Amino acid sequence: MEKSIKSNVNSVKARIEAAALKTGRVPGEVKLLAATKNRSTGLILEAFDAGVKVFGENRVQELVDKVGEVGEEADWHFIGHLQRNKVKAVTAIVSLIHSVDSRKLAREIDKRAWEAGKNQAILLQVDVAGEESKFGIAPEDVGELLDELNDLNNIDIKGLSTIAPLVDDPEDVRWVFRELKRLGQDLGVSKGNFNCAELSMGMTGDFEVAVEEGSTIVRVGTAIFDID
Repeated sequence: MEKSIKSNVNSVKARIEAAALKTGRVPGEVKLLAATKNRSTGLILEAFDAGVKVFGENRVQELVDKVGEVGEEADWHFIGHLQRNKVKAVTAIVSLIHSVDSRKLAREIDKRAWEAGKNQAILLQVDVAGEESKFGIAPEDVGELLDELNDLNNIDIKGLSTIAPLVDDPEDVRWVFRELKRLGQDLGVSKGNFNCAELSMGMTGDFEVAVEEGSTIVRVGTAIFDID
């Protein structure tokens, strides 16, 4: 069968459902986010028409442009590294920021959310694998950061996110997803004000393993948009 955005979306959804059912989860617990970096508006609209309603962008200017072109019916998230001088533009648009990795960034988001009259949902990005090339908080520092953010009233910390190392066999990074889930559970017990409702983990090469380990949001780009 010839590949199309619609057939790709259906395939990814079926794989998410199978991975969820394999571990006794309800498939509806997992959100499919289409990662739009370097993807044209036309392809994004095709994905939207195929049933994808959540989109994530890595770059602020692309985010602004694509939201303007695609429209407000889609649910937009920011999934890339966020600089503090770009926070205002992002908080005006997205429902969730996946990549908060410092007290300074969180405070800037809180400030801009207050100015916009909204409560901004965020995830704390954790560098579980300890890769120097990746942004994120060390797992052992997440609890301290949560304490430091207690006084912020315009952000809502929904959970945690991570990006696993690129590997040929997704089984080699299962431990990364398992560790993020464990961290979220432990912090939910030790920090009375933290409920790890969301775990953003898993991409095209490893999302099935991530779902098996508890992911609630998978960020899929290539498996949706590759139709060549």
